[in-house]
Amino acid sequence: MLYSAHEFSYQLLAPARYAAGLGAKFWRSPFNPMAASWLGRTSAAALDVFEHATRRYPKPAWEISETEVDGAAVPVTIETAVARDFCRLLHFKRDPAALASAKGSSEPDPKVMIVAPLSGHYATLLRGTVEAMIPSHDVYITDWVNARMTPLSYGRFDLNGYIDYLIDFMGAMGGPAHAMAVCQPGPALLAAGAVMSARKDPARPLSMTIMGSPIDTRKSPTVPNVLAQERPFEWFERNMIYTVPSPYPGVMRRVYPGFVQLYSFLSMNHDRHANAHYDYFQHLVEGDGDSAEKHRSFYDEYLSVLDLTAEFYLQTIREVFQEHTLPDGKFVHRGDVVDPGAITDIALMTVEGENDDISGIGQTQAAHDLCINLPAEMQLDYIQPGVGHYGVFNGSRWRTEIQPRVAKFIRKHHKPDARRVDVAAE
Repeated sequence: MLYSAHEFSYQLLAPARYAAGLGAKFWRSPFNPMAASWLGRTSAAALDVFEHATRRYPKPAWEISETEVDGAAVPVTIETAVARDFCRLLHFKRDPAALASAKGSSEPDPKVMIVAPLSGHYATLLRGTVEAMIPSHDVYITDWVNARMTPLSYGRFDLNGYIDYLIDFMGAMGGPAHAMAVCQPGPALLAAGAVMSARKDPARPLSMTIMGSPIDTRKSPTVPNVLAQERPFEWFERNMIYTVPSPYPGVMRRVYPGFVQLYSFLSMNHDRHANAHYDYFQHLVEGDGDSAEKHRSFYDEYLSVLDLTAEFYLQTIREVFQEHTLPDGKFVHRGDVVDPGAITDIALMTVEGENDDISGIGQTQAAHDLCINLPAEMQLDYIQPGVGHYGVFNGSRWRTEIQPRVAKFIRKHHKPDARRVDVAAE
């Protein structure tokens, strides 16, 4: 019912939103003698804020067409390496000739699969993560599909299906590669690495980098962690799951709507977002186009959300945030208990932000405690001072301090020849 009401309210506001857009253009028109007046600027700004706050936000474009390698521009083409019902593995393919010319060598860079979170936002939220990795890595990323666009005939998709996808994608990348999980997918990547290690899968990653992730949310619990613990599992079933209405392809699919999660995020930081929109209004009135454009760019991304399948969301709540089955050695994948102790040759790096209010200090570090048979020289833990959750994988600190450490760690453990020898012996 809530989903239908949400869609109805959007349609109900459509005429007002359209009128606001026209009104803003009217007050800014060079043919309007009052355009430069206080009334004109204030009216245009107010109408612009209303239109921007009530519009539909589609999936953002990647807007990555080239990268810079050693000072030279290298074209980038985004290709679909693997297509599955609920996810695509995208490949940011750099032009081979331009890359070889820029590097002065044809030696391949390490392949890295970035595992984007399936937690409400599209993978494009990691645009800055990808941009920083592309110059020195062959980058792939999981591009999750909006559940409301997946017909019921596609079947179920839960946390175990998510793990299967990661295993499948690692194999499809062709040859030993590295994996990086940003935020929510940390437990899934760790589980995938453990499953592949137990099977002696030759495609198991050479390294895993897990960033700002809820491996064990009992350590330094944050507000979201506490809320997940305080409410019974049934509360999430009753209050967070809704049915996709027509005319979406996923009509009748049970989902955790992206707009519900978005409202939760907004309410957690209500004052910050209210102030940001007031500042946006002031920038428009003052004619500060650069600041206004930064606001629009951020919220065009932040307000663009996707739905999660009900089974994935609820299993994640139960397994990760309430019962902590992976750190307690009770998580089961396809009939077998997942044992991170099986990981013996996948290098592990964890990254946390000092001021992270989503995944507290220690939650990601917990991965090291679980990989009891991994040599110490193959492990690295790093805490970035002065950043919150978003700053772990985006922004200036990510580009200048975190990413260089991640790149160095990947290069140190990029030993595909040694892995091939091990596989032959097996």
